[in-house]
Parts: sequence; structure tokens; C-alpha cells
Amino acid sequence: MAISPPAPAPITANKPKWWALAGITLGVVAVGLDVTVLSVALPTLASALKASESDLQWFSSAYAVALAAAMLPAGVLGDRFGRKKMMLGALVLFGTASFACAYCPTPGAFIAARTLLGVAAAAIVVMALSTTTVLFTDNELPRAVGIWAAANFLALPIGPILGGWLLANYWWGWVFLLNIPVAVIGLVAVVALVPESRAAERPGLDPLGMVCSVLGLVGVTYGLIELGRNGWANPGSLAVVAAGLGALVGFFTWERHLTLQPAGKPLVDLSLFSSRSFTWGVILAGTALFAMIGVLFTMPQYFQGVLGVDAQGSGYRLLPLVAGLVLGAVPADRFATWAGSKVTVALGFVVMAAGMAMGATTTIGSSTVFVAGWMAITGFGTGLGLATASSGALSTVPTERSGVASAMMQAVQKVGAPLGAAILGSVLVTSYQSELHLAALPTGIASVVRQSVFGGLSVAERLHSPALLASVRQGFVHGLDASLLVSAGVAIAAALVALTVLPNRPVAHSKNTGPNGAVAAMTVRASARP
Repeated sequence: MAISPPAPAPITANKPKWWALAGITLGVVAVGLDVTVLSVALPTLASALKASESDLQWFSSAYAVALAAAMLPAGVLGDRFGRKKMMLGALVLFGTASFACAYCPTPGAFIAARTLLGVAAAAIVVMALSTTTVLFTDNELPRAVGIWAAANFLALPIGPILGGWLLANYWWGWVFLLNIPVAVIGLVAVVALVPESRAAERPGLDPLGMVCSVLGLVGVTYGLIELGRNGWANPGSLAVVAAGLGALVGFFTWERHLTLQPAGKPLVDLSLFSSRSFTWGVILAGTALFAMIGVLFTMPQYFQGVLGVDAQGSGYRLLPLVAGLVLGAVPADRFATWAGSKVTVALGFVVMAAGMAMGATTTIGSSTVFVAGWMAITGFGTGLGLATASSGALSTVPTERSGVASAMMQAVQKVGAPLGAAILGSVLVTSYQSELHLAALPTGIASVVRQSVFGGLSVAERLHSPALLASVRQGFVHGLDASLLVSAGVAIAAALVALTVLPNRPVAHSKNTGPNGAVAAMTVRASARP
């Protein structure tokens, strides 16, 4: 007769559990820091590694593509072999790849290191969210996810501030080496405070499904990045997106086939999508990031191109946005308890839209207080809506599927960001170009001005032309306002969708929590024969 030993005592007291979340969150912050620091470091890397423009593009793209591609495999591996083990392995790989980035001698080696860093980052983000889902009770989950969501955005200003300071005073490799102590602290916290958890019934590895999901996410993500660079009429970029979408259609078709087989073990349990809270929570969380990218994509360019501040100054000016995100995300659970999830998500999108509509009135002469104010309002609405939609989706997921469910949510969000950048970037560029007055310029020089605000500023400076300088700045602000209006429209549409399709109170799956809040689903599977 097989007997199962009692589950190891997981963290039941509130303080250790929240300390565990703090340790996990450090890993999420490290992932975000790496993205924002790289944007500041690109000019230095171009000189230090003798990198071409194509190399610089791949420095960013390799990370983003690997991040999206590794989401679903990381989720299923965590559910199968243990989420704590997966998190520890990812933190070790993240620290190792960061060390490699700092000491890479060539652009090719740096791209390879960035790819490994993206794989590690995907596992960290997915395991952080799935472990959070397991650690906390249904009542605690909204606040925990709010903290997780705030951590995702905390790196936005910290990266340029810290990265700019390091690049100005020290060797460029330190912008990557700073990830190592953060990864070490995360390792200690996970080892000491996070109990092991895995699915009660191991999910199948599904090699064909894994390959299709990777190819699909790589194709869509990379294609959208290229569309943002080359324009929506670029046939090569459109073909890559189409191929990626085809692979994803094939993936879901194959997963449905496996689901219908008696012995089939699909990579993704499609029954997850039978829950409105999960399906629409994932979509709305991705939509929040899609709309938010309008601010994240345009404001650093506004600060640096129009106002003339450096990367550090741009980082400082993003702090009101992050403060708003934290103020909205952390108490989101109280709003949801009081008003219901549906109303809270819709309210978050409405507040986000109001902030972006205010931002769409920004001019060259707008005061710092005005810009900080509308960014804080936008951040508050995003934090409120994103945290509530995410926690509402995850609260309906059985514990044994938390890894794959978290991966699905993250994959949608990671595709939503480049999609938003491509669409809103096109709106900005089109509006920017429509306001330029370039009739007196030669064709080649006019082409440089049309490409970006920084190209226009460079030409105006070389020509000593105050009129062109004013035209470029005014054109960019016109484009910024147009993109923020589109983002506001997306947020309003999302609010209407939330009111229409979300249940007011998600039907949560029991985590089998005992009287002390112990999560009994964190099991160690063992048996003994008499």
C-alpha cells in the first residue's frame, strides 16, 4: 500500500511569505533593468564592440525574441519538474549570461549572450508569476500580483538613471555585472523562503507543440519588431509575421487534437480558455501593455529630443509614471473587493484613457508639473487595471496549471508590447512627417529628417536652422499627441469589453488552503511500499 508523506510545511506566516515575494520580485526587477539599461548603453557598445547598425538592432531583438519564445516551454518545464528548481536554474543562467555580456569581445558573442539572457529572463518572469499564484491565497493574490506588476515597471526609470550614471563614471561592463548581485540575492531568497511546487500530474513535454509555439512566437515578435522599423508595407516583415501566425494556428490545432485523444498530453490545456476570467483577463492585461507602450515609446524621445535632457534626466522624468503604477497596482485588491473585478478593471482603463487624453494636449512648452501629472494618472489607471485583470485570470487557474497559465499570460503581453510599438510608432511617424516643412531641403537630407526626431535635430543643428529645429520639435509633439489619442481610444474600448465580458467575481479554483493559509497543493510526490 502506497502512502504519501505529509507535504512539507510551506510558508504559512504572512511575513515570510511576503519576504519570499520580495526575493522573487528582485529577479523581475533585474530582467526589466537589463532592457532599459541596454537602451542607454547602445552608443557605448557601438564603439566598444565596433558594432554595426545591424548588430545594434540584434542586441535588442535577440533578447526580445528569446524572451517571447521561451515563455511556454519555461511554464511547462516548471509545472513538470518543479517551479523552484526552474527559478533557481534561471537565476543562475541570468547571472552567467550577464557576466558573459560584460566580457564579450565581439558583436556575435554579445548577441549570443543576449539570447541566453532572454531565455533566462523568460523563465524568471514566468516562474515568478506562477510561484506567486501558488504561494498566496485567493484573497491575497490580487495584492501579490499588484506588487509583481509594479516591479515590472520599476526598472523603467531606474535603468536609465543607474545605467547613465555607471556609463558616465565607470567601465561599460558594469551595466551588465550589476545583474549578478541581484541574481544572487534572488537565489538566496528562493532557496530559503520558497517551497517547491509542481503539477500533481506531470504535463507532457509535447515536442511538436513546443517547436510550433517557439516558431510562432519568434515569428510574430520578430516580424512586429521589423514592421516597427521598416514600415507596415515591408513585404519581408509581413511575411515573417504571417509565418509566425501560421505556426501559432498550427500549434493550437495540434493542441486541440491532443486534447481530444484519451492518452494525449498537450503542452497547453485548452480548457483554461473555458473560463471567461482567464481568457479575457489575459487579453485585457495584454491590451493594457499595448496601450501603455504609447507612453513608454514616446516620452523618452520627447524628454531627450524635444526638451534636450540626457538619458538620466529622462529616467527621472519617468518616476511619476512608476509612482502612479505602484499606487494603482498595490491596493488593487481593495478596489476589487469593494467594487468587483469587472468594475475595477474597467475603471482602471477609464483612468488610463483620461490620463492619455490629457497627455494628448502636450505641447513643446508644457510644464514639468503638467507632464508629471498626466503620466501619474495614466500609471495609476494602468496599475489598477493590469493588476486586477491579471489576478482575476490567475485566480481561476488550478494550482497544478499555474506555470503554463502564467506563461500564456506573459506570452500575450510580450507580443502585445512590440505590436503596440509597431502600430503606435507608425501613428507617431506618420503624424510627425505630416507636420514637417522640408520643401527647401535636398532629397537626401529631407529623408534623414523624416526618419526620426533625432535625425531631424541632427540635421537642424548641422545647418544651423532654427526654423527646421522648430518644425522637427513641433512635428514630433504632434505625433506624440496622435499616438496618445490612439492609446486612449484603445483603453476606452478595453473598458467597454471589460464591462461586457468579465464576470464581476471570478470563480476561483480552490488552492486547498488550510486554516493557517498553507498551500496544500505544493506537494512532494513520494511513495513507500510496506
